[in-house]
Amino acid sequence: MNFPPFWARGVSGNFFCWRWSSNSAAEAQSLADQDAQKLAERFRRGDFPPKHGGYYPNRPFREPVLQEIKNDAGETAAVVTRNSYGCLVLNTARVMFVDVDLPEPKPAGLFQRLFGKPSAAPVVTQDGAIAKVENWTRNHPDWGWRIYRTRAGLRLLATHALFDPEAAASDGVFDALGADPLYRQLCKAQKCYRARLTPKPWRCGVRSKPERWPFLDARAEKHFQKWDAQYQSFAAGWATCELVKKAGNDEVHPAVRPILKLHDEMTRVESKLKLA
Repeated sequence: MNFPPFWARGVSGNFFCWRWSSNSAAEAQSLADQDAQKLAERFRRGDFPPKHGGYYPNRPFREPVLQEIKNDAGETAAVVTRNSYGCLVLNTARVMFVDVDLPEPKPAGLFQRLFGKPSAAPVVTQDGAIAKVENWTRNHPDWGWRIYRTRAGLRLLATHALFDPEAAASDGVFDALGADPLYRQLCKAQKCYRARLTPKPWRCGVRSKPERWPFLDARAEKHFQKWDAQYQSFAAGWATCELVKKAGNDEVHPAVRPILKLHDEMTRVESKLKLA
């Protein structure tokens, strides 16, 4: 997993950037200062860096590690972090999660209503995505899955074994089950699997954004604490996912059990609350 503990903000004129280090705060600050200066020089030359597209970066996430889960050998099996918009996220070294998006059906346009022209591509449904998992599992009977419904799709948790998120075997499973392409990119960049544990703030009524970690000063930290108290209060009425069904092998690998327990408790899979 790739969550550097040290981050620093470098500034050069009107330009700033964040850089990281696994060794020390001083090294992170030195790298940030150097790169902020390089960034300012590039703009002065008219050499604009390309825009980064999307939420998932090609660099480590700037997220604090709030909880660490060790395995029997004393190695880090998982960490809980807080993402940029305030949610808690479970990051696992070898317990496989697969994120499958289910696009919301769009209302038919005027031309389609008048002439009945079909859409360009079939819409993936929940039943169709689950059938794909079950069909694949029939050909791989040693595999076991827990299938969860999230607000925007399905979350699959492999319960029978452990996996390497960077290995070709993971790519094969992602291909077969229709994993979200951005999620696949994330697993490569972060060297882990990932599952959001708490509701997205805007879905449970919190519209403001939290201060980002690491906080620039005490005022920013206090502002975050106030935001977080509101978020926790609003999020208490929502769940993150619900268990739809199990598929395949019922046996749960011993190393998966504590991860499964933490996930199901924190996402409130048995609560019957609305999903956010």
